[in-house]
Amino acid sequence: MVNRCLITPARTLLTQTINPSLRNGFPAMTEARVLVLDADPLPRLDRLGARARVLHTDEKSLAERLPEADVLLVWDFTSDAVREAWPGPGGRPVWVHTASAGVDRLLFPELLESDAVLTNARGVFDQPIAEYVAGLVLAMAKDFRGSWELQRQHRWQHRETFKVHGSRAVVVGSGPIGRRIGLLLGAMGVRVDLVGRRERTGDPDFGRVHATGALPDLLPEASWVVCAAPLTPETHGMFDARAFALMRPEAHFINIGRGQHVVEDDVVEALQERRIAGAALDVFAQEPLQDSSRLWDAPNLMISPHMSGDTFGWRDDLAEQFLDNFDRWYAGEPLFNVVDKKLGYVPDH
Repeated sequence: MVNRCLITPARTLLTQTINPSLRNGFPAMTEARVLVLDADPLPRLDRLGARARVLHTDEKSLAERLPEADVLLVWDFTSDAVREAWPGPGGRPVWVHTASAGVDRLLFPELLESDAVLTNARGVFDQPIAEYVAGLVLAMAKDFRGSWELQRQHRWQHRETFKVHGSRAVVVGSGPIGRRIGLLLGAMGVRVDLVGRRERTGDPDFGRVHATGALPDLLPEASWVVCAAPLTPETHGMFDARAFALMRPEAHFINIGRGQHVVEDDVVEALQERRIAGAALDVFAQEPLQDSSRLWDAPNLMISPHMSGDTFGWRDDLAEQFLDNFDRWYAGEPLFNVVDKKLGYVPDH
């Protein structure tokens, strides 16, 4: 079952009702057709019972099967198949749910202009990703990587490390993931500046949320810069040579947002030229990361394969979240986690 503390924040978000009587023209309370773009392992959807007929498809047959579906569950959220299959003849699902927090793969014109409601997995990954970032901060501050390397060499070398308490972090992205990162870092004694699309005062946790335009003033003060922003045209490539040049030489950069937030050659050069002390990347412009990428050999860079939010049982949490939302959809009640397709994310109101 889903850990309710992970899902609760999403319940205050924008909702949208789809009248079941309008589901592709057939009466309410009849069998709905849920099409799943498969990934292994398949989601556990037994709770749908007699309310829905579950159809499965791979990337090749998605275009052919889309007209059959009332609901599309994008279980394989790393696929671009929906973008390729959506244009074409026939009906389209009235509701699309992606089992991911990011929706950038689904923000193509045909879906944006359609009447389909888009929802995401906001709320499932917040705590695991925050723990991952906190672990990276501790590992970098305490030079665990250096200790492991010295142990491998059988060398006893005393060193001094950085104190995390009292340091300062800039967390870019004021959604649930960014907020949870900020709160966990704050519990470690880190002073956190949270950055969102627009400035807000009176925030219950951070007092003030800074607008992205404040980054040039914030970056030079931070020991830790964490990117947890949604991928939008405004955030694409936002961490480039100019941004790294503003950071202090002792700063560390962490990206758990999307690979396209970072100009990868620029972070490599910033590390090679010691303009920043280190970085950790969990997401990349192209995944899997190619063998020829310069990132593999960049100094003081930690690479992980897009796993920061993936804890044991995470797929069951995703399936339960979809099932909870299906219960609401089938009953004609407002859906949770409705994405504003113009903004590219679920707004906070």
